[in-house]
Amino acid sequence: MTMTDDVTDLRREYLDAIKLIERLHRQFLEVVKTELDRIGVEDINNIQALILFNISDEELTVGELTNRGYYLGSNVSYNVRKMVENGYLVQERSTHDRRSIRVRLSDKGLALCKEIDAMFERHAKALPGVPVEAGNLKTASTSYRDLERFWISLLNFGLRGV
Repeated sequence: MTMTDDVTDLRREYLDAIKLIERLHRQFLEVVKTELDRIGVEDINNIQALILFNISDEELTVGELTNRGYYLGSNVSYNVRKMVENGYLVQERSTHDRRSIRVRLSDKGLALCKEIDAMFERHAKALPGVPVEAGNLKTASTSYRDLERFWISLLNFGLRGV
């Protein structure tokens, strides 16, 4: 096998991984949407529910939501506004920096967060019944983190040298 063949194989696997990550993300969002439908929650979407789950018992700024990877997408301000309007988030100006707005879960948000946590617990209990092993999930997560570091390095170095 030549170096060219190795690069071609790696390129194919890399593109397959990217497609699979995208597909898995969409399918997972459908799972969350189905859970929201099951529990009768209609005033929040799947993305917003995951933001709530990731915030949990923390108090964050909107910028921290994106910096910590708790939010994927471009409409973070819209989603935060909708969650405040629907009573899932409490929004307050920081006492230290009046320009900064902090958010935390309301009681309604905490209740939904518990429902999402229960969903994850059910999923974890169901996993042994399917051919998914903890070691394989750990290996996949390690690979995803490696890809994340690779992409961050591309962004940090302005795609130079690649």
